[in-house]
Amino acid sequence: MDTDKQSGKKGKVIVVSAPSGSGKSTIINHILDSGEIDLQFSISATNRSPREGELDGVNYYFMTTEDFRAAIAAGEFIEWEQVYPGRFYGTLRREVQKAVDEGRNVILDIDVKGAMSVKEIFGGDAMTVFIKAPSVEALRERLVSRGTDKPEVIAERLAKAEYELGFADRMDHVVVNDDLQHAIAVTSKLISDFIGD
Repeated sequence: MDTDKQSGKKGKVIVVSAPSGSGKSTIINHILDSGEIDLQFSISATNRSPREGELDGVNYYFMTTEDFRAAIAAGEFIEWEQVYPGRFYGTLRREVQKAVDEGRNVILDIDVKGAMSVKEIFGGDAMTVFIKAPSVEALRERLVSRGTDKPEVIAERLAKAEYELGFADRMDHVVVNDDLQHAIAVTSKLISDFIGD
């Protein structure tokens, strides 16, 4: 917003974390698509190759493995993760800082460890929200019904979910997604209240 830039008001950082299958991406996309809250989505960096139709600086910042490792060593990431052996994802500090300095609010879709890191860096200018499925069993059903993952991948995701659930009480807010519309409404209100929209 131009008024924010002129008034010198800093933007805020919202982090949404959740185990795979909790509905996090659906909730974030709905909030962004509604246009009711002044938010921009943070683009992650990765060392994987672009998929068909993906553009650098739109879908991801695509980096070589060497450049990604150099950026890690230089402390250029707010958070980064080696998701699979040799496959890196991270959030570039300069991108988030630039938006915040310009008075824009940024929403990040990252894991719980990354959320803790962002909170440490941005303090009171950051809010963390954990989206939780009603139960691990409900999560299992959602992952199975998606039909996109093999049983061993689902087992891996559920093991990671158990680990991530251990961080829920360290987040600013926990939203249980047992009803999608309700979860969207609750998350939207938390964000609006936080950024003062």
